[in-house]
Amino acid sequence: MTQQRTHDNTPSLLHQKSIVLFFDGVTSPANIGGLFRLADAFGIKQIISNNPNVDLDSTRLKRTARSTERFITFSMVENTNDTLTQLKKEGFYLAGLEITLDSEVIQKASHLATSKIVLVVGNEKHGISNSILPLLDNCYHIQMFGNNSSMNVTQATAIALYEITKTH
Repeated sequence: MTQQRTHDNTPSLLHQKSIVLFFDGVTSPANIGGLFRLADAFGIKQIISNNPNVDLDSTRLKRTARSTERFITFSMVENTNDTLTQLKKEGFYLAGLEITLDSEVIQKASHLATSKIVLVVGNEKHGISNSILPLLDNCYHIQMFGNNSSMNVTQATAIALYEITKTH
């Protein structure tokens, strides 16, 4: 009989990428918790936010994160431009998850095989701030087939992280 695996008997995989997840104005505790959980699932060790109101003690955040907020380095920054500029100087490729006039389909972005990536995800209503977009090396969107042009930030980030971490 087939049995489900548990947390204790599921092997962990490692990828060779250094990925930083950057939240630009993400506000929902449920989304932030979900993003922590995704970060853990995809082996991301660092999350940065420019939202000074992130409450890591939020019951909703903790319930959604399922304790992953305790294992991932989290920092809040005041100056987004300086932070992203510094990461770029350190050799990170700055990739935005945003639909723009010249964004590329992330499912076809084999050049994301680079080993150092900052994935910038934006606010639930407004996306990535206009002041941040020019700092990014490129923007990527998820090819969709329905009438809606966007999806929840957590769902979109899951798809993007899958595409970034899979073998190209």
